[in-house]
Amino acid sequence: MFKFLSGGVRVGVTLSRSAVRGSAGLSTHAGPHQQLNKPLTSDELLRSGGIASFMRLPVQSNTTGLDVCFVGVPLDVGTSNRSGTRLGPRQIRCESVLLRPCNTTTGAAPYRSLNIADVGDISFNTYNLPEACQHIREGYAELIANSCIPLTMGGDHTITYPILQAIKAKRGPVGLVHVDAHSDVSGSMLGAKIYHGAPFRLALEEGLIDPHATIQIGLRGTQHSEEGHTWQLNQGFRVVTAEECWYTSLKPLMEEVRTWMGDKPVYLSFDIDAIDPGFCPGTGTPEIGGLTTVQALEIVRGCKGLNLVGCDLVEVSPPYDFEGTTALTAANLLFEMLCVLPGVKYNE
Repeated sequence: MFKFLSGGVRVGVTLSRSAVRGSAGLSTHAGPHQQLNKPLTSDELLRSGGIASFMRLPVQSNTTGLDVCFVGVPLDVGTSNRSGTRLGPRQIRCESVLLRPCNTTTGAAPYRSLNIADVGDISFNTYNLPEACQHIREGYAELIANSCIPLTMGGDHTITYPILQAIKAKRGPVGLVHVDAHSDVSGSMLGAKIYHGAPFRLALEEGLIDPHATIQIGLRGTQHSEEGHTWQLNQGFRVVTAEECWYTSLKPLMEEVRTWMGDKPVYLSFDIDAIDPGFCPGTGTPEIGGLTTVQALEIVRGCKGLNLVGCDLVEVSPPYDFEGTTALTAANLLFEMLCVLPGVKYNE
């Protein structure tokens, strides 16, 4: 049995492994006669009302019958500077009430295509980071047992490591689209191997990702050594620095990424600090000279056609997000991630 939290509040439900496994035969796409979950609209309930679920979707205690789930991981004990990302999932949910279900720009109609719900937050031991990662891995193994695609609200970037562990056990090594100001491939710090600056080194060491199908976009800022990005490049990663993104559209880059990845399973990990702090100040390790929100949209929308098996949006720190702009941007990007998942239909 694995406990989850719903909307940041313990509701006393547990997720049974046997219950999830019992749904493993479900189609990963909604059938023509299946009644799909829909977000509440402002006609049904004022935006200021309702529980704090993503877009005010129904809340489930497991992924039975779901194609996609929104899930929170309120962890920040892996941070190296400013904490506060444990409050990220709740604030992203609160800001998501401004979103509407139709993506009129791209034509994506996710709520007419897939069955989606918010499954609350994973519970873990916040006083023991390695044990917390074990709990997260176990929780995600249950969530994806029926091939449900998780869209994760972080939480610091440590959480991507145990998520990828669970995904590898289900699907094998994945390609990676990593959007971030930082490479997150550092070695141990103060004797600790697990923290938010190391998830992708750990992922590579454990064979969770394919290094020759890994791209890092938006890297910038000062570093501890003169080595720069040599380590990742030597492993086979492709690195696109922030300076390479200045003054340009990223649509051509994403066309290359789609061709490069082919039909292999791909995971998208988006650290909100990839975006310039002038747009998104609410994060623990801000770096100037970052991506614009338009470029962020180009990257996520450019993932349409990839075989995405999971996505996360991490490092939103509400204590430094005084107007809620960072969490609102995160909510919008998570919706855009939903819109590019396999199986989403598009309006003509």
